[in-house]
Order: sequence, then structure tokens, then C-alpha cells
Amino acid sequence: MATLWTWSQTLLLVLVSTSAVKASSSRHMDEFIRAVERVEDGDPGVEPVTVLRSLRGAAGLHDAFIQHFLGHTNSNSDGPEIDARLSDYIGTALQHRVTGEAREEGVVLTPDGTTVALRPLLLGMEAGFLSTTRGRVRGLYQLTLAKDLERSFRRLHSSPPSRRLGPDGCWDNVTSPMVFTLSDNSSLVTTAQVNGGMDGVILGMEVSARSRRPLRLSSLLRAYYCHHLEDGGLDTAPRLISPRRRENFRELVLPPLLARQVVRSADLTRKLKGDPKMAAKEKKKLMAVVKEGMKEFVFNYMNCPAIIPRCMWGAKPYKGTPTPLSLPLSFMYIHHTATPSQPCLTFQQCSVDMRSMQRFHQDDRGWDDIGYSFVAGSDGFIYEGRSWHWQGAHTKGHNSIGYGVSFIGDYSSTLPSQHAMQLVRDRLASCAVGGGRLVANFTLQGHRQVVNTSCPGDTFYNEITGWEHFGPERSACQRDKYHGVLLCRASSRGSCTDLSPDTERVTPQGTIRLLFSSAGRIASGRESQSSDLPL
Repeated sequence: MATLWTWSQTLLLVLVSTSAVKASSSRHMDEFIRAVERVEDGDPGVEPVTVLRSLRGAAGLHDAFIQHFLGHTNSNSDGPEIDARLSDYIGTALQHRVTGEAREEGVVLTPDGTTVALRPLLLGMEAGFLSTTRGRVRGLYQLTLAKDLERSFRRLHSSPPSRRLGPDGCWDNVTSPMVFTLSDNSSLVTTAQVNGGMDGVILGMEVSARSRRPLRLSSLLRAYYCHHLEDGGLDTAPRLISPRRRENFRELVLPPLLARQVVRSADLTRKLKGDPKMAAKEKKKLMAVVKEGMKEFVFNYMNCPAIIPRCMWGAKPYKGTPTPLSLPLSFMYIHHTATPSQPCLTFQQCSVDMRSMQRFHQDDRGWDDIGYSFVAGSDGFIYEGRSWHWQGAHTKGHNSIGYGVSFIGDYSSTLPSQHAMQLVRDRLASCAVGGGRLVANFTLQGHRQVVNTSCPGDTFYNEITGWEHFGPERSACQRDKYHGVLLCRASSRGSCTDLSPDTERVTPQGTIRLLFSSAGRIASGRESQSSDLPL
């Protein structure tokens, strides 16, 4: 009996231990912060920089490049003791690599729905804590971004542009993430590495500039990644939070400065290996390559907004075969969802709203997919709908010539957050033009201007009439008909030009009108069948 009891106790301990290991293997930022707290609890009052050095030691991050800036880890002799199981978790969490199956390791999912590599984040923070001059951090750019960017930019002439940076990817489960798979072939710098590098720069610079350093590393990480937005969204949120990553990075970093740091990283790497110093001609050639690569980096990660991919919000597959768009397009149509009627303030709620809209569009309306091209939440992010290349179902009769961008919420009597509007008006639109997806002189219109609807709500519509690129009200030529014949044509700016009388065609089946698309092409058809200029 005693033997049976002992065996049962042993089995229970094994099961509990296995459960703990599985729980600790979750690749979520919340889980990593809890691991940091366990390290801190082992030595109450320990300095954040000492904790960071201990984490670096547990992960084996002590190559010559890192030690040049941060020094030796001293085998944890001056830091809190870390037990074997926790050390294994930290080592796995910080060691970044991409496997042959396109799985990216050394990354975690953050509460805002983005994925970050921990290594550049923590190296940047450690450099910041070591800084002795307020606002100046030795090695900050090299440790976070510059070294990796240099390796990637050297492939400038041997790889297609889309392979120099990125891609993003998808987690197997957003509640308990364990496996992160890239959405395409990997470059030498993935989006998660860039996110971690940007956060390392932001937080490293922040702690170096503070006269009073935070008492606990875990508290700083939690404040940055786990802030709960209030009703005002990012309009009333603190400056130092992860949804503001790109805007904070833009304010801190000048691209020419980062480019110089990339070249310096190459110089230092050669020096640490004992190789000869770069000749002036070679350095000049490298700088030209880096400047070209920086254009792509700035466009993708500083000018364009962060877009949450379909797989992250749980999109169902497209039904049927999507219709490709002929780029660049000439219009952007602004919508509000009306239902859901409330702004979404978290990645979780925005994802629920996206799935709800897709379900309604597919199941109730019989569409192939969620109708919108993109959707703006109030959590600081754009959500991918049909995206840049596939025709949507958002603005009847105009889906082939414009993108449909909707804001989650009902804006009949209120406005979306200023941050959400700026994200679409300035960032998404600029990204579309810079990427060759919208013409430079595109026209922005409210849904109601071309379809009989109240969308995007009275208050919001009044707001967008003051936006750059806003086009005029529905033109008279879209309304004035004579027995079903369109009597004038509309330009892309909404002005009208009378059509000649011979554009009217009368057939035994009825009167046919001739329509002009925004490109000036004639498209004939019965009034009820026209898709170029629905009335």
C-alpha cells in the first residue's frame, strides 16, 4: 500500500512538473515577464541591469560583438541565481533563429498582437541602463538593428526586394502561442526582429534619459507591453507603449544616422575578427548599398502602419477565387462598420469584431470574404481584410477602382479616435501611394457619396470632407438621367462633361447608356447592370 502511495505521489509530481514545463514554454510576452519576475524574486532589490546581464548569461549571448559593448556576463556570479528549468526557458526564448520549416524561434507574441524578437529588445535595454550620459547610449543601434540590417542589405543585389526585409508570420494559437511560422521565405531580418530592435532602441533610450531608473525590469516591460487602453484609445494613452512603436521610433531615429551605424557595425565586425580595416572604396560601396536598403526599411517600418495579418485575427479562407485588382487604383472609400457599434480597444476585441464581420459578410450576405480592404481599430493598428491586391465588396459599383477602408464603430454622432484617423489618413494612404497601389492624386470619398447610404455616419463624414484628397459630393452627372441614359461623364475628380447625343442607344430590349470609367474607357450596358458608375 505504501509502495502504491509512493508511486502515486511520484506520478503526480511528474504530471505537475510536465504541466509547469508546458506552461513555461508558452511564447507570450506575459509568460516571459513572469519569468523575469521569478528571476527578480530570487534576489529582491536587484538592479534591472543585473537582471538583464543574468538573462544574457542564461541565453549564452556573449559573442565578441555583444561583449564589446556590454562586457562579460561573469557566469551569473554577480546576479540572481536562475534554476535549470527557468534557465532553459530563457535560453530558448532569447536565441533567435529561423528553421528550415520557416519557423521563427526566439520571438514572443505581445498583447497588442505583434510579435517581437527578445534578443535585440533586451540588448538595447541593457545598453541603455549602462549609459552614463543621459540620452546617449553606446552601441544602442549596433546591438538592436544595425548589425542585422548590414547582413541583410549586403544581399541587396542578389535577392528580390521583397526578400531583403521581413516577412511577418502567424502563431499556431494566440491564446497559448508556441509555434510562429513565417508567411513567406525569410530574409536575414524578419519583422519580429525589426519590432524587437525598435523596442530595444525606444526603451534603451528611455531608461538612459530617466533621472530615476525603474526599480524592476518586469515593471518596465509590463508598462510598455501590457497597458490597457481606456475609451479614448491611443488619444489618451501614455507615450511609452508598444502600439506607439513606429511613431516613437520615427521621432527618435534619423535614417541617415542609422545608415552610418550599419556601416560602423560592418567595420567593427571585421576588427573583432582581426580582418583588415575596410578600404575607403569598399566602405563607399557598402554605404551606397546601405542607403538603398534603408529606403525599403524606412518605407516598410517607419512610413507604413503596422497591419495585423488575417491569420492573426482568425480569418476564415476566401470562398472561391479572388479577383485581382489592376494597380494603381484611383480611389479610397471611407466607411464605418455601424455594427459593431463600439470602437475596439484591444487586439482580442478587434479580432472578435473582424471575425464577426467576416461571418456576416460570408454567411448572411453570401460574399466570398469580409468586404473591406482594410479595417482600422482604435487599438493603434490596421487589420488586413482583402488587402492590397484583391478586389473587395465594400462600395457597390466601385470595388474595382478603389480600396474600402472601414473604422470599427458607429460614427453617426461621434468621431473615431484621432490616432485611428491619422493612421488611415496619413500612414495607410501614404503607404498605398509609395507602394504603387494608389495613384499620387487619388480621390478619397465617403461611402455615401457613391452609394445610397448614411455610411460613414454624419459626424465622421463631415470630418473627412476636410482631409487631403477628399473628392466632391456625388456629381450631378451621376444623378441626371433621361429615360435611363447617362447624359454626362464624371472625371476622377467628380467634374462633369456632357456626352454627345449619339451616346444613347435604343434597342428592342430597352435603352442602353454608355458609361465612362475613371480611366476614360467606355463601358456599355443596361442601367441595372452597370458596375462603373452605379446610381
